[in-house]
Amino acid sequence: MEMAIGGGEAAAALAGKAGGATASGEYWSEALKSFLDHIPVSSVSGAVQSSSSPASELNLDDCVLDAIGSMYRSNVGGSVIVDEVHSSLGKFVDRDIGFVDFPSLVLWAIEELDRVSTEREDKSSDFLSSLKCHPQIAETKIAWLAKLFLLEPFFPVRSHDTLFHAMLLFSKHQRLNVIPVVESVNSSVDGFVTQNAVIELLLQSSGLEWMDKIADKQLSEFRFVNASKPVSVYSDQTAADAFRVLSKEKPGVAVIDRETRCLTGMIQCNDVYLLLDDSSLFSNRRTLSAEEFVQPKNKNDKGTTEHSSESENQSILSLRSRAPQRAGMSVTNRKSDTLKQAMENLAASGSSCSFIVDEHGQVEGVVTTRDVISVFSPPCMDSRIDGSTFFSAALEQAGCRVENGQMISNS
Repeated sequence: MEMAIGGGEAAAALAGKAGGATASGEYWSEALKSFLDHIPVSSVSGAVQSSSSPASELNLDDCVLDAIGSMYRSNVGGSVIVDEVHSSLGKFVDRDIGFVDFPSLVLWAIEELDRVSTEREDKSSDFLSSLKCHPQIAETKIAWLAKLFLLEPFFPVRSHDTLFHAMLLFSKHQRLNVIPVVESVNSSVDGFVTQNAVIELLLQSSGLEWMDKIADKQLSEFRFVNASKPVSVYSDQTAADAFRVLSKEKPGVAVIDRETRCLTGMIQCNDVYLLLDDSSLFSNRRTLSAEEFVQPKNKNDKGTTEHSSESENQSILSLRSRAPQRAGMSVTNRKSDTLKQAMENLAASGSSCSFIVDEHGQVEGVVTTRDVISVFSPPCMDSRIDGSTFFSAALEQAGCRVENGQMISNS
């Protein structure tokens, strides 16, 4: 019988084992693997929700307008894509086939609207009303969007799987931003593992030798900081320009002053809901500057409070961020900061990235939540992880198994 223990309790239980281990290599150690392989996914915040049905679901035949409206009204930042499975095929075919997040749908719709609508049309309506005026966009099926790679893969874990398992998935699949948690094949989703939640759990290990050997290094020592080229727009460019860049270059766009080259703010996918909360932001996006968009607005703060009170307790994928940070405010670090300081910054803000700035406030690099997770993940794929229950069931029926990356016959 397995017992789920929290990250802090697991850290204490393994402190004697992990504390005396010496980190081998830049990113990995046996102590680290031992620790991660003893923490169940159920310990991650949001992995097991109290609600009987924490996951929003969409069908392949649902249209974009209904999908966006449903997620917005329910205050959820993403939905599981489901396909009806015939009972006789249930063992071989996955019911849950993908995941789509709210910002991706909205950004795609705005890009399409910018091609067909006029500025005069935008001035007279809000986002959803404008979408209704263009049925060729509004009635686009979710199934069709899969061709544009707007859907994320569905790689579920079980609550008794380990943190090591989840981190491998995040580090090896660049399009994977959330991991659903299920109890069995084709069962309903019980919760989600997010990248920020993983970082919060890792921070509970602060003080252990293996953790500090990695997390106390300066950001300048990590390859991703020096190699990453931050995506940016100038502050006098329009908000529409920023959204076009954001739709292609996630997770965040730096807003830079054209003269000083200093960071004045940032726009993230998590800010997209503001276009529906405040119709003026949507209708004026072609004339509103990026700098004006990122300026704190009291009404934005009010909107966040109004919509989040009920749904915030239902799902970790709450559309409106639970973090106290206002939309548009920059999350930054210096190259001299430690990885742990960047992790604390990301966890506290709920942001998906932190921009690295110099002493003048000019952007030098960026560190993302995925970058951080990859630092603590091994450079090899674990053979226990597969991306499809159909594949596992087919192997079982064929009398085969996968071991150490090779297919082996059971006979």
